[in-house]
Amino acid sequence: QVQLVESGGGLVQAGGSLRLSCAASTRTFNNYYVGWFRQAPGKERAFVAHISSRGGSTNYADSVKGRFTISRDNAKNTAYLQMNSLKPEDTAVYYCAARSIGKTKYDYWGQGTQVTVSS
Repeated sequence: QVQLVESGGGLVQAGGSLRLSCAASTRTFNNYYVGWFRQAPGKERAFVAHISSRGGSTNYADSVKGRFTISRDNAKNTAYLQMNSLKPEDTAVYYCAARSIGKTKYDYWGQGTQVTVSS
């Protein structure tokens, strides 16, 4: 069982930045891929970014490419989402998730952190 705890959300003006953190309870964090997702009011949860277990591979939703950066520090059992040039449409609850190497489904989810971008 892996517990994930997000932090770093808040209220920011358009054009600003935030860095989200996702702390994992496992000592084998490097055995998991990590993804960030978001859910805006009235919308389905959507993929934001993904990073491989060692951090060598990343991918992003088109809507955040060039503005968001996903990273991880396996020594700290923590993943990050650096969000720059934020837009009001980035407002959502952001969730991190983890899945074991070789699996396609994310098994573990955090409780989410609210990001609100004002215009």
